[in-house]
Amino acid sequence: MESEILVARINDTFDISQKTSKPKFFGFLRREEAVLAQRTLDNRGADYVLYGGYDDAERVMLGCFPDWCDDGVFPITAATFSYRESDTLKHRDFLGALTALGITRESIGDILVENGRAVAFFKNEVLPFVLLNIDKIGRVGVNVSKGYHLPLPQSDSLVEATVTVSSLRLDCVVSAVCGLSRNKATELIDMGFVTVNSVQCEKTTKQVAQGDAITVRGKGKFIISNTLLKTKKDRTVLEFKKYL
Repeated sequence: MESEILVARINDTFDISQKTSKPKFFGFLRREEAVLAQRTLDNRGADYVLYGGYDDAERVMLGCFPDWCDDGVFPITAATFSYRESDTLKHRDFLGALTALGITRESIGDILVENGRAVAFFKNEVLPFVLLNIDKIGRVGVNVSKGYHLPLPQSDSLVEATVTVSSLRLDCVVSAVCGLSRNKATELIDMGFVTVNSVQCEKTTKQVAQGDAITVRGKGKFIISNTLLKTKKDRTVLEFKKYL
């Protein structure tokens, strides 16, 4: 039902853009929602762009454009939160403080956190409210300003791990990196809960390659870093990194 509602909203965004001959935007969307938007609009031959305020954003906004219009400027603005490096803040701390103000998750894009600084992306209309109302995240005092400077925070922590697999089939790899049974891994793939390089994949037999990024809903994101090593019994030694 949720996917049907989302498809309807995606189609409405495109239809309104065509009827009004103006750009129309929707989101921010999660990765799997963005893939659904992509599939839906590709089937309609629509002119659209998915963008989150910077390249390789996890959460992206859908922009639909009329035929006359070049891909326009997205209504996305960033804010920088500055605080003492000795204070520890995490993504969930920022998200909790923002949603506690009544800001919907759909209005908030990526939140990138490092020691002493975080950069968050918002719908344009939300930013003035954030600037006016946020001076603390939890018990930590913060200064909030519009915009950001490069490089962006690299907030994702990675832990390295190694497992052995009998095959580089997607179901085998998902089972191994998530610590699940093959049946459970197959179930997640069949349900559309697994993406490879941000594209939903429902083929259990897909061959995973070195460098692939695999996301399993509810289990995390994994980067396959090495598939070349073998055991004496010819099993593949799979080296990977998991985002914390």
